[in-house]
Amino acid sequence: MAAIDPLTAGAVFIATAATDAVYVMFTSAVIARKRMSAANWSAVWYMLSSYAVISYTENPFYVAFAAIGSWAGAYASLTFLHRPPGGPPVGASPE
Repeated sequence: MAAIDPLTAGAVFIATAATDAVYVMFTSAVIARKRMSAANWSAVWYMLSSYAVISYTENPFYVAFAAIGSWAGAYASLTFLHRPPGGPPVGASPE
């Protein structure tokens, strides 16, 4: 087993946190039936997730950082990106 690089572990954490936040915005755009927004968020989602996958396949211990980052991203996006009822869903831009 290779040693865990703190910089890579942090980058995996950040990438998966951002991935989950973007996933929430993607889902919101899909629910709102905003095709362009959903397609854009989907592209960003896959770009971010590819970094995490490439990074942690070298060392399976990075999966733990990915899981923690994923949890933090979903939690933060639902906490900080929440809008009061009645407005457009988060991630949905006007078409």
